[in-house]
Amino acid sequence: MRRKIIGLASLSLVLIFMSFKGDLFQPANLKPNVLLLYMDDLRPEWAAYGQPMVIAPNMDNLAVNGIKFNNAYCNVPVCGASRASMLTGLLPTKNRFLNYNTFVEEETPDAVTLPQLFRMNGYTTISNGKIYHHLDDREEDWDEIWRPYAFDENDLGLSPTDYWQSLWKDYQLPENIEEYRLTNTGPAFESAAVHDSIYIDGLMTEKVIRDLKKLKNSKTPFFLTAGFISPHLPFNAPKKYWDLYPRDSVKQPYNNFVPKNAPSISISKWPEMRAYSGIPKEGQVSDSLAVDLIHGYYATVSYVDTLIGKILKELREQNLDDNTLVVLVSDHGYNLQEHTQWAKFTNYRTSTKVPLIIYNPFSKNNGTSSNALVELVDIYPTLAELCELQMPKDKLDGKSLVPILENPNLPGKDYILIKKGNGFTLQTPNYSYTEYINLQDGSLVDSMLYDLNLDPDENENVVGKLAYQDIVKQLHSVLHANYKMNIEGY
Repeated sequence: MRRKIIGLASLSLVLIFMSFKGDLFQPANLKPNVLLLYMDDLRPEWAAYGQPMVIAPNMDNLAVNGIKFNNAYCNVPVCGASRASMLTGLLPTKNRFLNYNTFVEEETPDAVTLPQLFRMNGYTTISNGKIYHHLDDREEDWDEIWRPYAFDENDLGLSPTDYWQSLWKDYQLPENIEEYRLTNTGPAFESAAVHDSIYIDGLMTEKVIRDLKKLKNSKTPFFLTAGFISPHLPFNAPKKYWDLYPRDSVKQPYNNFVPKNAPSISISKWPEMRAYSGIPKEGQVSDSLAVDLIHGYYATVSYVDTLIGKILKELREQNLDDNTLVVLVSDHGYNLQEHTQWAKFTNYRTSTKVPLIIYNPFSKNNGTSSNALVELVDIYPTLAELCELQMPKDKLDGKSLVPILENPNLPGKDYILIKKGNGFTLQTPNYSYTEYINLQDGSLVDSMLYDLNLDPDENENVVGKLAYQDIVKQLHSVLHANYKMNIEGY
């Protein structure tokens, strides 16, 4: 407490001095640090989000100590494209941020990215794990880029990016290692009796902890990332996390059916999961295999939760928590057999809704939650404003969440845009409206509307019902007026 009082007193003296000088510049070493906990495929479903089945006490604790957003959405339910959108603060368009293989430096070469902005303002920027999808995308944004094994010498003559692509699935059981080596694939899940530090996310966590110890004595603030692979496929986790969930407690979703009146184009064939061995190339998985997959997903969530706990513990032990903003967010959601679907790649909310928790040590509202409608492009301007960094003018599509952090009861946005392929979704607090558009001539292929007040799990498409025709006309008008350029492309 004494250290905090002294720190506040010193800050007050500096600010008073600056006010006399009429100087708006704030020295970099007085600015808050940023710790970004970037998840892959994490659904907003554990106890803090009303799903006590999933055991994640450290993320629960972060939610209790920060501000939890209950209605946050990605803008593209695909990893590479979603990360590009969030880190540039730009929405997807017909021609931009299309798939996992998005390269920011190619598709938006003039963008001032979020990490670039921090580096330009004197921050030490470190990319640990998976932040941009590609290891060699926007390398100049960082003072340091690190992923487990990627920069090790290899006898294949591969670049770090290509070497990483050959090993990231990270099996530990000998039979799975050999299958991966021979076929570049393997099973969709693994339970190995290994220490937490053995899998890639465990190694990455140890690196982040080393960074915190090193950065404590730095004279500059930091933008430090922890980019977790889990709970992305394959669902690999130490056996003890599988053991947290008795098999008979793992259930399939009640709505393992195609929504009534749903367009066929809205139902993914989930090719990502079918690429793993043991998964049928067409048709559904067996009930037994479905339980295995859901069990594995839960195990990886609990595993990564433990790793997050280790990072946050180190942040406290290094006395950095009183000047570090912590953001926990996922690039998109994930389907666990809802509507017969697995993985992401759909316009349904199981694919698009994400967890978002922001811990601001200077906030009086920590421990609260917000039902405001927000989107991932809002994170860029939020962090920039909290750290008092000048944002690139007229180059961001997001809106700062600082007013909501100051008043969590604010409603947020009236609508946001989500795009997957030729599906353009207008998400509102009450409805999810999607148009599938022929990108060649702009004609409407199909559409769907879900009334979230009556049907939050999106089990019946009501776009054709007479009672909703005025809503459909209104949402169609907003989509084509406000996002015309996104639909037509630039």
